[in-house]
Amino acid sequence: MINQLTEAQVDRIIQMAWEDRTTFDAIAEQFGLAPGQVIKLMRRHLKPSSFRLWRERTTGRNTKHLSKRSFVVGRFRCKSQRG
Repeated sequence: MINQLTEAQVDRIIQMAWEDRTTFDAIAEQFGLAPGQVIKLMRRHLKPSSFRLWRERTTGRNTKHLSKRSFVVGRFRCKSQRG
């Protein structure tokens, strides 16, 4: 599955994985990748130091796992944002 992704899809997955509030479940829903596959993708496409930094950020982070979140799912919007 990982080998069939376009460069644009890989870039979007990496962006989503770096976002604190984007869950692995959201990545799985949109791209069909399990958390382990996301980790493999990140390991393959990031520099080793960037991968280690990302793993430190995501390991144990409740916001990356939908079932562990303590807040209502939603997006933050500033006052100047419409919709």
